[in-house]
Amino acid sequence: MIDFFKYGEEVPGYSVRVINEREARAAAGILFAFGLLSLTNAVMLGNGIVTRYFISFFTLDFLIRVINPSYSPSMMLGRFFVQNQTPEYVGATQKRFAWFIGFLLAIPMFYLLVIHWQPNPLKVVICIICLFLLIMESAFSICLGCKIYNLVMPNKASYCPGEVCEIKRKEKIQTFNPIQKFILVTTTLLILFGTYHYFYNVETKTYFGKAVAHAMLTKAQLQAKEDAAYAKEAAEFDNDDDF
Repeated sequence: MIDFFKYGEEVPGYSVRVINEREARAAAGILFAFGLLSLTNAVMLGNGIVTRYFISFFTLDFLIRVINPSYSPSMMLGRFFVQNQTPEYVGATQKRFAWFIGFLLAIPMFYLLVIHWQPNPLKVVICIICLFLLIMESAFSICLGCKIYNLVMPNKASYCPGEVCEIKRKEKIQTFNPIQKFILVTTTLLILFGTYHYFYNVETKTYFGKAVAHAMLTKAQLQAKEDAAYAKEAAEFDNDDDF
């Protein structure tokens, strides 16, 4: 029972208790996949049942992570998939801090979307923040909560993912030459343009989608869309054979 409340694992050669970053990333990827599915169902289809189940699981999972991550359902799923990979040990303290932030984000979502179903754009934004944190950890091994830990705690974190806590010089393969920078900037601009073009041209049938589309359009574009809709209604009225 005493060992249950010892956070992280003792590994020879490490001065602090650690966890396996590989299973943490796998767990984040699993949660991101189900979280994206639940958000899509809620926002695009107006179906909240998947969201309620996911937020309930997410809240319980992060509560267990704060107490003892070895018994977190998502962490155990992650361990199952990466059990044959060499562990990558990171400090347990900063990960606990990051997961506590995730638990704090989960509490209002659990109350407002599970206990009292009150969906609105603010709750959607909180869900998107959680998904952003999950994808940053799973895809890029960037723990934003751990970075916050270093900003607010007097004792800095040690054994960070990718050894980012240690000052080191970048290798050549980690840098960008001018052509690569141009491609990177161009790709980013194309993604932004594509997102803008999508919201401008595709008719959305959800409240959240309409709010996003409305926020991204200029007054002239909004007026043009209203005029087009009015002209379409007028044409349908003139072609109605009942009158």
